[in-house]
Amino acid sequence: MAARPSSKTSESSDKVSVICRALRRAIIEQALEPGAKLPEDALGERFGVSRTIARHALGQLAAEGLVELRRNRIAVVATPSWQEARDAFDIRIELERLVVRQLAGKLTKAQIAELNAHVDAEDRARGGTDAVSIRLATEFHILLAHMTNSPILVRYVSEVAYRCCLTLSLYSRPHSSECAINEHRAIIAALAKGDETKVMELMHHHLDSVANRALVAPTPQRGRDLLDILAPYADEVTSDRVVKLPKIARRG
Repeated sequence: MAARPSSKTSESSDKVSVICRALRRAIIEQALEPGAKLPEDALGERFGVSRTIARHALGQLAAEGLVELRRNRIAVVATPSWQEARDAFDIRIELERLVVRQLAGKLTKAQIAELNAHVDAEDRARGGTDAVSIRLATEFHILLAHMTNSPILVRYVSEVAYRCCLTLSLYSRPHSSECAINEHRAIIAALAKGDETKVMELMHHHLDSVANRALVAPTPQRGRDLLDILAPYADEVTSDRVVKLPKIARRG
């Protein structure tokens, strides 16, 4: 019988997960720009954790492709090339076609209501910053992946979707939230009808359109202090207001 993890190990793992969520959100919302340095000591100070915990969090984000670990333990927000960005979108299209194929005609009324509620939140965010709209749009796709109850699909869709978010801060026109919202609503309608062919076509067109709207030319970097950038994200961690996506149900 395998030994249960100690409470100390579990606590450390929880801290790593919380910091990952906060940093991931800061990257997705473009508060942390590609190439921004992420010193372990500064992260530890901001989040009130040890450098070891900060190092583990950076390692996890590096595995997701959001952070690059360079020599001398220097971590920076990843800077994908234009071709890497295009490849990420191509892979994402195929993965998410598989997601909606699995979900077509199989969603419960509660799940459809949850998807519609999420798109309503996207709609309310219109007129705000592009970064928040982009994050909410990305979380819609990750929510779909969670509804498959497939850990593999959740993992790979999440990682590729986050990488695509990262590219939006490098190669992007202003985010078209209205287009994204309308396309998300059309996808939900096709899923509810169980039209597998239609929903796969809609997802392909939607993500291809996102890529075409996004992959244009590098945008200039702003240059800000790391501790100031992370202040609101650290505050959310300490007040436990970071939104968590639903857990994957175990298959019997």
